[in-house]
Amino acid sequence: MAKVWFITGTSKGFGRIWAEAALARGDRVVATARDADTLAALADEHGDAVLTLALDVTDKPAVDAAVAAGHERFGRLDVVVNNAGYGLFGAIEEVSEEQARAQIETNLFGALWVTKAALPILREQGAGHIIQVSSIGGVQAFPTIGLYHASKWGLEGFSQSLAAEVAGFGINVTIVEPTGYSTDWSGPSAVRADPIAAYEPVHAQVGAMFAARRDRRGDPQATGPAILEIVDAENPPLRVFFGDGPLGIIREEYARRLALWEEWAELSVRAHGEKD
Repeated sequence: MAKVWFITGTSKGFGRIWAEAALARGDRVVATARDADTLAALADEHGDAVLTLALDVTDKPAVDAAVAAGHERFGRLDVVVNNAGYGLFGAIEEVSEEQARAQIETNLFGALWVTKAALPILREQGAGHIIQVSSIGGVQAFPTIGLYHASKWGLEGFSQSLAAEVAGFGINVTIVEPTGYSTDWSGPSAVRADPIAAYEPVHAQVGAMFAARRDRRGDPQATGPAILEIVDAENPPLRVFFGDGPLGIIREEYARRLALWEEWAELSVRAHGEKD
């Protein structure tokens, strides 16, 4: 049976590629973006199979209205994709209050509002799949993108809780954690804090690290078939990496974490206090 998708951030990148992949196989899509004009080509090519809507995910009433409009148009929602988001670059001290709040409002609260708006529909259907677009930065952290990490770690946390809460309603949750891809995540759509000279060495170190990985970036088009396979799976994963590289990074990171916890385990137990 053809699926109905609700996708945020569909103007470009993963959101656009996944919308096109779904439509190409006969699914129907509610495609949203801040600027609805960026979705005109989708509407022209796919006609009634797509509903395009202007949506700022930080506007909760607008989110509620968009989800309701998509449900009214197609009669159901099967796959809800929280893809809207952007990168914020800057050391913690460099990031302004406005930049920090905007990052969390979009990347974390935006996904939360869409999820909450869709859940009553999915519960009533007794089925549905929520796709949360996180990042390797949702399970690892690097210097100079701390607020981006905060937004994605928050997304991962509430989504893992959500998965346990809604499994009994027939609703699946999958957190997609991409590596670096040839998209403009760090390009014109990104926000950069005003630099502080003291952090120049840190920025240089991080810049060199990302430059070394540039030739290893993934092909975004390859994620289209992958996302279709996930939403069609009988038992989809709670978490899945997209790209070659994240699994090795996380193996090393978790080994370091476990070793550090083990090193301080005796103090940890003492901090428990006397047992009754």
